[in-house]
Amino acid sequence: MIHLKSAAEIDTIARAGAILAELYRRIPAEVRAGVTTAQLDRWAEDFIRAHPGAEPAFKGLYGFPATLCISVNHEVVHGIPSTRRALQDGDVVSVDCGVKLEGFYADAAVTLPVGAIAPEVQGLLNRTREALSRGIEQAHPGRRLGDVGAAIQAVADQAGYGVVRELVGHGVGRQPHEEPQVPNFGTAGKGLKLLEGMVLAIEPMFNLGSAGVRTLPDRWTVVTADRKVSAHFEHTVAVTADGPRILTV
Repeated sequence: MIHLKSAAEIDTIARAGAILAELYRRIPAEVRAGVTTAQLDRWAEDFIRAHPGAEPAFKGLYGFPATLCISVNHEVVHGIPSTRRALQDGDVVSVDCGVKLEGFYADAAVTLPVGAIAPEVQGLLNRTREALSRGIEQAHPGRRLGDVGAAIQAVADQAGYGVVRELVGHGVGRQPHEEPQVPNFGTAGKGLKLLEGMVLAIEPMFNLGSAGVRTLPDRWTVVTADRKVSAHFEHTVAVTADGPRILTV
């Protein structure tokens, strides 16, 4: 079932999203060679809990043990922070985080470089971020989920990247994952009609190589099948009469 949100509920999600936006504004200064992913996770949890009433959305969700999903290089999503995983120059690190505030959730992700990275990897980050913007532009009442997916897929196809198909965006609100699913591929004009009051987590995941992925034995970390680098960007977006409203800025 799809739950349409009122203007007041969207404003609450936006307040949770504002905490995420500030977290993502600050975290690039924390992402540097030698820092462990566990240290980033502790920093993020402390930052979120410093805001009255705010909680990390992911910690304990479905048994996940941390505040951040931190995925490095060929890891696509759901990487578990570790004291044994120190970042190195040339890495890229995807940071996925959610905040719960007053009974509502917001969700966002970004992929960041650690020092200087290869030009082809920087291109992957740039195009994945661009694809997120293109998908968000389609989030108008009356358009279709296929319009969102097709806009995202077009960016990947032009660049020759693999579009992860096993993992998709989703609705978000009183639950961190709600209907509908929001694929990063599709056919324009097809799929569910977008309605005012929908709130969607739009989150393209592009691979430098093929689209294939697999899950590691920890049952969380998803990696590219060919071990090539992946990028992930995400915003929580409300479908409004005035067009898309990004709630995580």
